[in-house]
Amino acid sequence: MRRRLLLLTAATTALVLTALLVPLTLLTRTHAADRATAEATARAQWVAHALGPALATAAERETAEQTVESVNTPGLPTTSLILADGSRIGPAIGERTPPVTDAIRLARTGRAFTYEPSTGGRQVLVPVQGAEGGTAVVQVTLTQRQLYAGMMTSWLVLAGIGVGLVLIGLLLADRLGARLVGATRRLARTADRLAAGDLSARATPEGPPELRLVAGELNRLAARIDELLAAERENAADLAHRLRTPVAALRLDAETLRDTEEAHRIAADVAALERSVDDVIRKARRPLRDTPHADLAAVARERAAFWLPLAEDQGRTTETETPDAHTPVPVPVPEDELAAALDALIGNVLDHTPQGTAFRITVRITPEGGAELTVADEGPGLPATYAAERGTSGGGSTGLGLDIARRTAEDAGGTFGTFGTADTAPGTRVTLTFPRAPQPPPGETRSAPHAPSG
Repeated sequence: MRRRLLLLTAATTALVLTALLVPLTLLTRTHAADRATAEATARAQWVAHALGPALATAAERETAEQTVESVNTPGLPTTSLILADGSRIGPAIGERTPPVTDAIRLARTGRAFTYEPSTGGRQVLVPVQGAEGGTAVVQVTLTQRQLYAGMMTSWLVLAGIGVGLVLIGLLLADRLGARLVGATRRLARTADRLAAGDLSARATPEGPPELRLVAGELNRLAARIDELLAAERENAADLAHRLRTPVAALRLDAETLRDTEEAHRIAADVAALERSVDDVIRKARRPLRDTPHADLAAVARERAAFWLPLAEDQGRTTETETPDAHTPVPVPVPEDELAAALDALIGNVLDHTPQGTAFRITVRITPEGGAELTVADEGPGLPATYAAERGTSGGGSTGLGLDIARRTAEDAGGTFGTFGTADTAPGTRVTLTFPRAPQPPPGETRSAPHAPSG
């Protein structure tokens, strides 16, 4: 925008200056010629006035020659005196005498005038009345260079004025553009902060009226979004809180079971469900920008251990490969969301592959410095028509499991990918990549294990 404003100013100023300076240059050319002609006319008239008495007698010829010679100094127009008999007093003495032209004949009739010969330049002819033997003529000849002397200096001055005006215009346009661009960039940075989840960001109304209007509307939009999100979080928390009553009833029913082992198992499941409800309430009331970090390797080991009894019941071989416990792999994802994504992937393997199908969980640090989570199985693969869209499933489920994993990775700035279909090769490999997060501060504790979400 700033560059375009400068180009527009430069083009407009150049056009205006062209429209003004071209006539001025032509005017200075005409003015230079008129000034030189006026000076030459004054010189010719002075010589004619001075030589008039001298030419009345033939004895004063020497005086006329001295007068003509005195005015023919270097750099000035050439002055000559053409006598009535055609002889010439002036620079042409000693050279072949130029013929008497029609202009000279016309001047002998008593008319003083200026004309431009075909050879260029300009001549001023003034008759000298009272000369012996007829009328003599004073001729002052201006060359082309003498006629337009000083014109180049005037043109350079005009060019300098034009360049100066262009530079001043560009400077003013640059300052104006800087204000406009600065206000626009600050408005864009505020929008970026809002897009990143900082709902406290507000734009400062500045710049032209249009930008101030946009800033005001952006602030209104941010405030409205903040209000709506706060209302949604409270609604989600209220809904989750309502689940406490039926969950408490389930816990009481579990305690009344006669089979002690079954009662303990159901009570453990109900306790895990209560923790999930509490997590939903905490997450709903958590500020939008509050994004705690989680150790991907620790979560993977934890969830693998949680699902191991069910995998063994189905005759599955499991393998978990992660960096050692002393090498955390922090990623910018809340621990509960990371666990829910991993549970969804493991649950898909347990639900949609034949019993006895082995699977592997791998966590590694990529060469680019990110983190990668892979869940691979040796099952029949995904359907050939599979599409990773929310609510779309090829196995009769809700189709939300893989979408939960995809959104978890992409919301953190990572990627989601699936490999392997029934038409290509057996087995499916689902890979989530995450950017690395800063190391958690020393002494930070992790929450208790989560219940499965799939």
